Amino acid sequence: MPRRRGRNGIRLFFAADLHGSQPAWRKFVNAAAFYEVDALVFGGDLMGKALVPIVRRNGTMHAELHGRAHTLDSRSAMEDFTRRVEVAGLYWRVMDADEHERLGADALLVEGLVQGLARERLFEWMEFAEERLRGTPVRVYLTGGNDDAPAVLDALDEADGERIVASEGRVVELDEAHTMITVGFSTPTPWDTAREASEDEIRSAIDTSAAQVRDLTRSVFNLHCPPKDTLIDRCLKLRRDGPGELPRPVREAGRFVTTGGGSVAVREAIREYQPLVALHGHIHESPGRVRIGRTPCFNPGSQYGEGRLEGVIAELRDARLGAYQHTSG
Repeated sequence: MPRRRGRNGIRLFFAADLHGSQPAWRKFVNAAAFYEVDALVFGGDLMGKALVPIVRRNGTMHAELHGRAHTLDSRSAMEDFTRRVEVAGLYWRVMDADEHERLGADALLVEGLVQGLARERLFEWMEFAEERLRGTPVRVYLTGGNDDAPAVLDALDEADGERIVASEGRVVELDEAHTMITVGFSTPTPWDTAREASEDEIRSAIDTSAAQVRDLTRSVFNLHCPPKDTLIDRCLKLRRDGPGELPRPVREAGRFVTTGGGSVAVREAIREYQPLVALHGHIHESPGRVRIGRTPCFNPGSQYGEGRLEGVIAELRDARLGAYQHTSG
């Protein structure tokens, strides 16, 4: 999409749901130069989902990834393995057999370790962005999603600086004409994630921020949860068979059942406020665009586990959306 400059215009790159993937984050930051954009906007879910223990036994490292056992008997094997772990957005730690046994018996200990590693990676990511974007006017607008623990997201406020902007709960000025509000919560999910909220709570958060926007026709709504029952919130319907069980897909007559994983509050708020554009994530498998009234709503989708970056470029020109394009790579 060729670069077009004009009065009161800004060119955004939007992505979401990177879930700890190292190469996907580097691509996100480098998208500023590659796509010649003025701002990078992130739509939530920064954290990875799990820890991969690398256990030291009899002088050799042992680990398991995606159900396959690995013996890491050389430096190159170790580097290759940890690289694969980080591409998938997971965390790793070398430990002895005793620590591994303690972790296996204490889920809270595991959660604390994951959150500590997630904070470390998030600080590394922000340092990378500050370094790579130094000397440019580009800013990175960050928020957490439903999978991001509040203790990890505190890192955003601690590192809020020249290039990094912690945007949730604030009305941020994208340029002299355009503002953005951000809400990172999702509706309840079968996974019982860290930042789920009721429809009323999501609507209240949107209303509180929207009330501070001077001109909604020139505003961006960065809402992690997509609008309910649209093309950009379709996902498999999941259920739990019992306490402690992982959710599994629902089948009826031998076919997988789909449902809308989005938010009614988000859909109705967009219909009422009619912002210039709405940006969403959360549902990885439903990339696309829908229109609610006058407002185009985008979900770039996510393939973070492969290290791929899915995104949307959007040009805002006064009170209209100019060119836009979905990207993948």
